[in-house]
Amino acid sequence: MAVVGGPLPRHRWKRWRRLVRPAAVWYKGDVARHRLRLLVVPCLALFVGAAGAVALLPGVESPGAHPAAAAAARPSPSGGRTAAAAPASAGATAPAVDSLVLPATPLDPSRLSGYVWPLAHGRITLPFGPTPWGTLIVDGQLFHDGVDMATFCGDRVVAAHAGTVLAAGQHFDQAIGWVGDLQPYFAHLDRYHAWGTLPLVVIVDDGDGFRAIYAHFGKIVVRPGQVVAAGQLLGYEGESGYATGCHLHFGLFSPLEKATFALRPDIVKRVKLPALEIARIDPLLVLPWPAPLGLGPGDRHPPQPPTAFRPAAPL
Repeated sequence: MAVVGGPLPRHRWKRWRRLVRPAAVWYKGDVARHRLRLLVVPCLALFVGAAGAVALLPGVESPGAHPAAAAAARPSPSGGRTAAAAPASAGATAPAVDSLVLPATPLDPSRLSGYVWPLAHGRITLPFGPTPWGTLIVDGQLFHDGVDMATFCGDRVVAAHAGTVLAAGQHFDQAIGWVGDLQPYFAHLDRYHAWGTLPLVVIVDDGDGFRAIYAHFGKIVVRPGQVVAAGQLLGYEGESGYATGCHLHFGLFSPLEKATFALRPDIVKRVKLPALEIARIDPLLVLPWPAPLGLGPGDRHPPQPPTAFRPAAPL
């Protein structure tokens, strides 16, 4: 009697294995693919969901967003959205340029305003222009590139115009308008320990394209980078540097100016300064008139406002 459930005969087992093997292979492959789907599909769903959440955040731009679309989607300060820029038509008017943007050339002195006298009761001791005591040469003549005014030692010197202090002290040459290399001059000062012989100088950027030079202080009370108002105290009148008495040398120039004044050749050779400086304008063109006092004790009539001066040609 045959045993139920016993092992199959060898020939029948081989036949059975040939029938079952394809089904086993199919089952194993299907399980592997099913497991792959269980792993990949949730990961894709998580990635897509995270990308969508980031895109919905305010102020966050997707990496592939076009700059114009990103600008249009950026919230405006008023809480809405900025309108997309319309294409410019051929007859459209260009937007107005900010009034604070300076031109490529210096403004005409007649357009400058807001200036006050740096010495409230100063007397002009040496005007701007040709003079036998000049250290510069313009159109073949010795020339003084500023206005010297004086009252008494220790008088208050104030800012002639609102602006920002660029230099204050004896390290001022890089802001004063030299045209050329200053390193030989600095080396000369270092070699002979001559920094102490220089005047105390304040240079202020007046914010209108011009810089104001105040020289020969006895004491300075401002520092570089400080913002000053017109009439604010800069220091006290003195005779530092090469001076025959207490006074203030006041000068004005624009870094945009192309014309130049020439320094006397003997000075260039002796102290190694550059041979040229940016041309100055007469400060009396911008200071209010009448002046506090006349040009000197011999003048019986008040001085007249000067006319603009420019060298015949750039030197």
